[in-house]
Amino acid sequence: MVSCGHQHADKEEEHHHEEGHADEIVLTEHQMKQAGVATERVEAVDFTHVIRVGGQLLSSVGDEQTVVATASGIVTFANASVTEGAAVVAGQTIATISARQLQDGDATQKARIACEAARQAYVRAQGLAADKIISQRELEQAKAEYETARAALGAAAEKGESAMVVAAPIAGYVKSRMVRQGDYVQVGDPIMTVTKNRKLQLRADVPETYYREIRQVSGANFRVGADKTVYRLADLHGRLVACGRASADNAYTVPVTFEFDNVGDFVSGAFAEVFLLGKSVPGVISVPVTALTESQGVYYVFVAVKDEHGAFVKQEVAIGRDNGERVEITQGLKAGDEVVVQGATQVRLAGMSGAIPEGHNHNH
Repeated sequence: MVSCGHQHADKEEEHHHEEGHADEIVLTEHQMKQAGVATERVEAVDFTHVIRVGGQLLSSVGDEQTVVATASGIVTFANASVTEGAAVVAGQTIATISARQLQDGDATQKARIACEAARQAYVRAQGLAADKIISQRELEQAKAEYETARAALGAAAEKGESAMVVAAPIAGYVKSRMVRQGDYVQVGDPIMTVTKNRKLQLRADVPETYYREIRQVSGANFRVGADKTVYRLADLHGRLVACGRASADNAYTVPVTFEFDNVGDFVSGAFAEVFLLGKSVPGVISVPVTALTESQGVYYVFVAVKDEHGAFVKQEVAIGRDNGERVEITQGLKAGDEVVVQGATQVRLAGMSGAIPEGHNHNH
């Protein structure tokens, strides 16, 4: 429930949050458990300086190979599953290249068509000879042409000129396909890229305004796409491999590249939000990102009232930088404050409605 106008008689216990005691949110032990409320005592400790930028996951150098056409012709993929992201094994047939339907023609296909035409001509000649419409000599000529065509078909098939097999050079995943089913390729044209996907690179595109700070970068955290999970490169055996100057693609950014073990389901090419970790700053107050709530651009946390178990006050705070896991608090908290770090949303809703949200019961 919410009790309004609660005042502390003892001035020594007056909290430094001047507006905090106007409204207290009081929860019972059971309600706190149901809402999953957890708190953390604020301490002024070392906080890593963070540069928050955009980036992308890329395949590591030497961890992928491009499959090229070894003959000119029409590409036919082995099956519909040979698409981007599909797993392949080394030596697996992924496509064939055939001269079929080209102007010069595929030798086997041309021989097959000629053989069928000769067969039909011979069958027709047999009927005409039986009706005495053509001579026996003409029938023998049709038969000889049919047998010649059959021999030519057999010879073409033995040469194996019908199609050139394209196999996966390494085990891994299809990263990209450069051609579509039925496309014409020439010798040397790229067909697809296969990546082992065991190691990936994280490239952070850092604005030039941070160039001097880049030298102090030692690690990074990141999250991919809409995934809210923050991954720590330190947990993925990540290492810094390069700090470049101006990027060739964008003269206003500087690429910072890390390499890490792909122990998850990360896909090369995915875009990421990157938290570059620089020098450590001492005496910084920070809270987990889960402690913050926001309303119309103003940030708040819920602070436990001293000596009143289950009582919390809403406290406005000013935030600094965050590393994806914790946020620097520049104003509104002090060391020793007890802050809600799990269940803050439930506490906020309880303060608005005077009750624990649906699914959480009041048992006083």
